[in-house]
Amino acid sequence: MFGGASVEDADAQTAEWELQKEQERRAVASAQGAVPSALDGIAGSLPALLRAVKLQKRAARVGFDWPDTVEVLDKVQEECAELVEAQQKPDNHTHVYEEYGDLMFVMANLARHLKLDPEEALRAANAKFERRFKKVEGKIAALGKTMEQSSLEEMDAQWDLVKREE
Repeated sequence: MFGGASVEDADAQTAEWELQKEQERRAVASAQGAVPSALDGIAGSLPALLRAVKLQKRAARVGFDWPDTVEVLDKVQEECAELVEAQQKPDNHTHVYEEYGDLMFVMANLARHLKLDPEEALRAANAKFERRFKKVEGKIAALGKTMEQSSLEEMDAQWDLVKREE
């Protein structure tokens, strides 16, 4: 039993829960004289990446979603191009900021489509970068130099070596 209804499995329980929460959100919006939104009730205090995924899941529930990952990847490319274009204009920090945010938002959506936790994926990427960077520092030190004494080309060559060794 769930909220007075019999549910068959976890998916049915989740669907029943979401239906009840949707009804509650509609009642709250109506009491406040507001038009109900599928996005109501998503906490503004959530970390931005998690909130982006939740916003996109809610929008997807009402059909506002790309049908497959290929279209999300196309949107990633579009947002990258818009960021490059914005960056090429002088004194356009606000537009660059906005386009970067759009790119981050669509990347969160890509993670959702790939059924990945974007926070976990980013933590793993951070750990990989840290591990590799420290190995590069070690290789540069073995050459008798510091990172500051090395050119970007020298550091990049060591980075490529570290990647091959992994």
